[in-house]
Amino acid sequence: MKKAAFLLWIVAALLALSGCRAIRIEEAERTPLKYTVMDSAGIPEEAAALIEEKKAAEFQMVYQSGEDMYLIKGYGRQMSGGYSIQVTDLSASSTAVFFETKLIGPSKSSQSGEPSYPYIVVKTEYREEPVQFQ
Repeated sequence: MKKAAFLLWIVAALLALSGCRAIRIEEAERTPLKYTVMDSAGIPEEAAALIEEKKAAEFQMVYQSGEDMYLIKGYGRQMSGGYSIQVTDLSASSTAVFFETKLIGPSKSSQSGEPSYPYIVVKTEYREEPVQFQ
């Protein structure tokens, strides 16, 4: 019995050692990207239709039109109006585009009884790298 337990321990140790290895992920330096926050009139019709379809739940998507790329982040249904959204980062490395936003709640005086569906659409130059929403 002791021999079987010892062999089991040896096999487990060998498996653990062979499966463990250090993986080091290095991110390349990021470059800030120029962008424009779009109002509802400047959003392409097809993208506006997708936003309308998805707005009830939190969503994020990328829409391309020619040389432009639209980064869209929606925060879903909120219990009142008066919300705003701040872009905290839009940058690119050699491996990805990084898009980070922050939902800012309404002040007590600007709250309304109507639900709202806050979202932001940012237009930037098209890039091949995948977009990481943060």
